[in-house]
Amino acid sequence: MTRWIVLAVPVAGVADMDREAQTVAEFEGNAEEAAAALLQAATGFEHGRRKTRRREVFKASDRSYFVRLQGRLSTYGFLIQLAELVHDTDSAPGAHSEVASNELE
Repeated sequence: MTRWIVLAVPVAGVADMDREAQTVAEFEGNAEEAAAALLQAATGFEHGRRKTRRREVFKASDRSYFVRLQGRLSTYGFLIQLAELVHDTDSAPGAHSEVASNELE
């Protein structure tokens, strides 16, 4: 199974101290399950504890949506993106043992 994460990247209306991307979901599944999880994350994403008066979700690509949240006083924009794990040093068979054995030689 492939590992995926869904990220929310602030692009508009967010204070500088809140500009960090955040992981919304992390899961294993196939491409169809990942696409469904991405759409669910985009339609259900909430920014903080502020009440959302209006939510607009725009499809930007097969792996990203732009979400515009309008509150009472402010409007916020987020890019909700799907990312597929393509490399992980901990998942390589014997990665740590090979390094350790090479150091002993």
